[in-house]
Amino acid sequence: MTQIHVSARIKASIQQVWDCWTQAEHIQHWNFASDDWHCPQASITLEVGKEFHYTMAAKDGSFSFDFWGTFSRIEPLKYLEMTLGDARQVSVHFIVEGDSVIVNESFDPENQNPEDMQKMGWQMILDNFKKYVEQLPA
Repeated sequence: MTQIHVSARIKASIQQVWDCWTQAEHIQHWNFASDDWHCPQASITLEVGKEFHYTMAAKDGSFSFDFWGTFSRIEPLKYLEMTLGDARQVSVHFIVEGDSVIVNESFDPENQNPEDMQKMGWQMILDNFKKYVEQLPA
């Protein structure tokens, strides 16, 4: 299975990017693809073998689901690897380049939606992350 890759360059410090990616109080502000969705709940235990749970929900209440997984590898400020609840693999690289951080995310596609649609959705979430982090005070 070929993984799907998405990426963003974020003009912020590595510590700020890492904190916003790994702390529930930040995740709730960016973890959705469009303005008609939100992340009303997020919990994360950033330890190998521990889980994260993000509630992804339509704002009109018509649909929601628990996006969750287990951390299998953590290199603080550099790398995360997770196994999702459906056994798909996800990895996230954080690469410092000058005054920016490049976030490279790779994931196994699911088999219910076309790959280009999945890539677009994950890229939109990553773009939301970029927008959220860059509007925070440095």
